Amino acid sequence: MRGDDRHQADRGSYLSPEQRVPADHPLRPIRAMVDTILVELSPEFAKLYSPVGRPSIPPEKLLRALLLQVLYSTRSERLLMEQLDYNLLFRWFVGLNMDDAVWDATVFTKNRERLLAGDIAQAFFTQVLAQARQRRLLSDEHFTVDGTLIEAWASLKSFKQTDAPSGSPPDDPGNPTVNFHGEQRRNVTHSSTTDPDARLFRKAKGHEAKLVYQGHVLMENRHGLAVEGCVTRASGYGERAAALEMLGHWATAGRITVGADKGYDTRDFVEALRLLQVTPHVAQNTSNRSSAIDARTTRHAGYEVSQWTRKRVEEIFGWLKTVGLLRKTRHRGRARVSWMFIFGLAAYNLVRIRNLAETPG
Repeated sequence: MRGDDRHQADRGSYLSPEQRVPADHPLRPIRAMVDTILVELSPEFAKLYSPVGRPSIPPEKLLRALLLQVLYSTRSERLLMEQLDYNLLFRWFVGLNMDDAVWDATVFTKNRERLLAGDIAQAFFTQVLAQARQRRLLSDEHFTVDGTLIEAWASLKSFKQTDAPSGSPPDDPGNPTVNFHGEQRRNVTHSSTTDPDARLFRKAKGHEAKLVYQGHVLMENRHGLAVEGCVTRASGYGERAAALEMLGHWATAGRITVGADKGYDTRDFVEALRLLQVTPHVAQNTSNRSSAIDARTTRHAGYEVSQWTRKRVEEIFGWLKTVGLLRKTRHRGRARVSWMFIFGLAAYNLVRIRNLAETPG
């Protein structure tokens, strides 16, 4: 028989969020790793807070909530708090009971500077790598490096000449009419009034120029985990300079290899890699000049393997942009964008580690 559509709002429940979440839910292994990581970071959190005063919202809960925002592509903190108010799964992951009140969205704004000053994103990322190393998932011999463009939270209308005199008030303060046709706009003479750290840059000839940052990733080739990451101001040399900086942390253990696309095929970069005792498995760029990669590198079978494996780094960028909210950043300033980029890499690694653990063999 058909049941009645009854509403009994006053009836209580004796089940906790822990009992509501299935034992095989994919968030459970991630929650277990995150709890271990947050215990390790407890001394770092203690340095950021005063020993006296009113207790704050625990930073562990804030980081779990931010991790959910990345994993579920929740586009704002207000929507995140809305989900946290009624979503049992979100409450369980963050550590809130059924009757606990959710926080105001401005909590993240007030605590972001504290987490930024303590470089918590990098510390969290380091602990995620420690989890991967514990499971013997990291390679310390073969790597891939690449970069991508992250669109800044700034309009092209905000890109103005730095020493231009102030003119008449705009016709529409919210969306002024700007005619910049015929004007040569360059980063040396112009800057964004919304986000001064963003740079006008285009990916290639024929592509439109946008205000962007450059995100860089160093990936180990065995399982496709990100082992280093950073964000720089966009420039034609930014990818190669960031690659050398990231590789410097891994080139001390012995000779390693690094794969890259043909944009890295320059003599200066290849010579710098060899000085670091790094074998450059860089794709050859023979379109309009001779390549800096010769037969002493390409004749080895490992070169072909590196070229085949380096496409995995695009999976990291694809995940960050389609899931991790980094196709267009929601923050301004290189420090904040870098914080979210590193935190997004940590979230990607957590998902990757979970998937590898569930793969048989």
